Amino acid sequence: MSHPLPLSLQHVQQQFDRRAPLDAPQFLYGEIAQRMLARLGYVRLDVQTVLDAGCGAGHAIDPLRSRYPDMLYTGVDISPRLLEVAKERHTHRPGLWERLRNKPGTNNNFVLADMANTQLPPESQNLVWSNLSLQWQPDPQKVFQEWRRILAPNGLVMFSAPGPGTFLELRNAMEAANAQTQTLAFVDMHDYGDQLLQNGFTDPVMDQEVITLTYQSAEKLLQDVYVLGGNASTLRRKGLPGKAWYKRLVDALNAQRHMDGTIHLSLEIAYGHAWRATTLRDAQSGEVRIPISSISRKRN
Repeated sequence: MSHPLPLSLQHVQQQFDRRAPLDAPQFLYGEIAQRMLARLGYVRLDVQTVLDAGCGAGHAIDPLRSRYPDMLYTGVDISPRLLEVAKERHTHRPGLWERLRNKPGTNNNFVLADMANTQLPPESQNLVWSNLSLQWQPDPQKVFQEWRRILAPNGLVMFSAPGPGTFLELRNAMEAANAQTQTLAFVDMHDYGDQLLQNGFTDPVMDQEVITLTYQSAEKLLQDVYVLGGNASTLRRKGLPGKAWYKRLVDALNAQRHMDGTIHLSLEIAYGHAWRATTLRDAQSGEVRIPISSISRKRN
């Protein structure tokens, strides 16, 4: 993937402002967070500072703090409404992990910003964590560039993102229903791996799995797709769909019922992690750049 995705960040912000506090989609976000933590368990990393890129209402704070109890947490999100909820839940009163440890302090900070331009100090984070957020970025390469900028040398990025197989059944139903609209475009995990290498990361590890959700009704399936974030594609249908459009889509989904009577919805989830390299090679010139902070002076 070398060209920006057809996404509007303004529409992304509006979509998530409407969905605050984002509790409903935690059936998926929370599950993927646990699977990311399991993968993180195989990595040895000294963590003092953590950036949660696309933090939403801060649902990842307690799971992350269970692994890094004393971390200094920074959450970045583009949605003002979600950050209002996050601050109310995690700065005005201690979270679950603080209460369990009987520690009143929170060490939580929230920043309203695009995660491709966080405005955080360079080399200030040991871990960048991003759960199902990259798909909302028009140009993931700019995000990787920003993550490298703010990561300390040998810091780690850990992320998850939907792959191209996500919502396959819904896309097929839209085509059958002549919906005349476009859903989100998703990036292949191999492209993410290439982009990590191109933007100053080393030893990227990518893997994926397909999670299949089953539904008794097409209406419930569409409701879950809505709460997961909606459609911020600039190629989507303009204006609100009518009842006839919705009925055609429901009928097309019902036509996909399996032998047990359920309708399936596939989610192809890519997981990736990589280390922030101490040197950066320019892809065009071949020039190798070494930051001053990575050079130590030998003392006699």
